[in-house]
Amino acid sequence: MILAVDVGNSHIILGVYELEPQPELRIHWKLSTDRNRTADEYAVLIRNLFRFDDIDPGRIEAIVIASVVPPLMPTLERMSRSYFGLQPIIVGPGLRTGLPIAMENPKELGADRVVNAIAAFARYGGPVIVVDFGTATTFDVISEKGEYLGGAIAPGVAVSTEALFARAAKLPRIELVKPQRVIAKNTISGMQSGIIFGFAGQVDGIVTKMKAELGDKTRVIATGETADLIAPETATVDMIDPLLTLEGLRIIYQRLRKALKP
Repeated sequence: MILAVDVGNSHIILGVYELEPQPELRIHWKLSTDRNRTADEYAVLIRNLFRFDDIDPGRIEAIVIASVVPPLMPTLERMSRSYFGLQPIIVGPGLRTGLPIAMENPKELGADRVVNAIAAFARYGGPVIVVDFGTATTFDVISEKGEYLGGAIAPGVAVSTEALFARAAKLPRIELVKPQRVIAKNTISGMQSGIIFGFAGQVDGIVTKMKAELGDKTRVIATGETADLIAPETATVDMIDPLLTLEGLRIIYQRLRKALKP
């Protein structure tokens, strides 16, 4: 078994994979990302999750991490070494993932985007666009041959919503749910309409322009925390795959393990 760890700015998604006889995600959990937690505190949280779901920590053969929060990495590395006896595999520059990156500076590409691209091409083929609804909304483009071509970055749903609340004195914090209609009859519904349908329109606009460069056969996969909320309102997203990043971490580990076998 392996422990896959997707570290985002808001949440950490953990997944335990069985690798034999066929790869299978046995269970996954979500924690709040807290830079102030110590290695010991993260270990207590994770080991308790293992205990509640009857996962034997001794069977974990590897920990694979993709992170967009660099200050948290030393903490998670210490946790892995001290409580699992493992040096974690960290996705980043220098790690041979098998993804050709056709960018001016490949080192700029975030680990989560590398992992998403690998998983999307492995599962759906190419050309494919991955729309990841996280703290930022990212658009990642993978060619028919599996090359990472580039993408786009926009502010995420939660960031935009918080900015609207913070900068507009009379607008309240709201629950992000789909309103009954686009033409809202009150302030809260109006904010929900603008945010949800506005982001859906943004996705359609960017994806349509990307497809004009790639071709109409391009598939579009949505993932991330608010994918289930926004993607159904779009006209361009073909499929929602909420745990795409965990799948990419599993694929990377199995590629590395295969390469190291004599």
